[in-house]
Amino acid sequence: MASVRGAGDAGEGEWLKVAELKAMAGAQDPQAKEVDNLTLRRFLRARGQDVGKASTMLLKFVAWRREAVPDGAIPAEHVRSDIAGQKVSMAGVDRAGRPVMLAFPARHFSANRDMATFKRFIVYLLDHICARIPRGQEKFLCIVDLKGWGYANCDVRAYIAAIEIMQNYYPERLGKALMIHVPYLFMKAWKMVQPFIDANTKDKFVFIDDKKLEETLKRELDESQVPEMYGGKLTLVPLS
Repeated sequence: MASVRGAGDAGEGEWLKVAELKAMAGAQDPQAKEVDNLTLRRFLRARGQDVGKASTMLLKFVAWRREAVPDGAIPAEHVRSDIAGQKVSMAGVDRAGRPVMLAFPARHFSANRDMATFKRFIVYLLDHICARIPRGQEKFLCIVDLKGWGYANCDVRAYIAAIEIMQNYYPERLGKALMIHVPYLFMKAWKMVQPFIDANTKDKFVFIDDKKLEETLKRELDESQVPEMYGGKLTLVPLS
């Protein structure tokens, strides 16, 4: 089993549970047997090593993926308007070697949002960042820059949809979300979102005071990996 080990190596007992999970879920949906062991382990960890609960979660994922992404990937042309809005950019890596992406919620306008298209965009985005995760890592870092965010950008339904997709179908992928330049108004919206976030995911959202932004970025990122817009040297690459 050594060949399938990655970040946070499992012991023999955990790999035995992975095998049990594959057998249990596979008995109900043969497609579950095609899911790789590292992904199975993430579902197992997301449910506290409870094989039964992990199987339920995995089966929902397999059924969802079959319906939401029948061809294996969301074509860029299906989310072209969201990509053109430059709502997300790819950065480099953090000090742990995890890929970094930046999200700009002030570039999202609730009046223009179609929920079905938005959900496809979230899947496209998560597939894209997860594809960048190197061997030996399983998570990514997200910097959510709320500078300029206001009433026109507030979209609680979309935020809940995005978080539910991430925590239900991409478990144990988010390493940390640094929330920066957070306006007071956003915290009112966040209070409506919080009840829909599971405890494990909620702990990964870290709100950074403006005065501590530079210090936080230096702690999380090497100087060469700090984006230019925050005083560093890295040029961002828009999601494409």
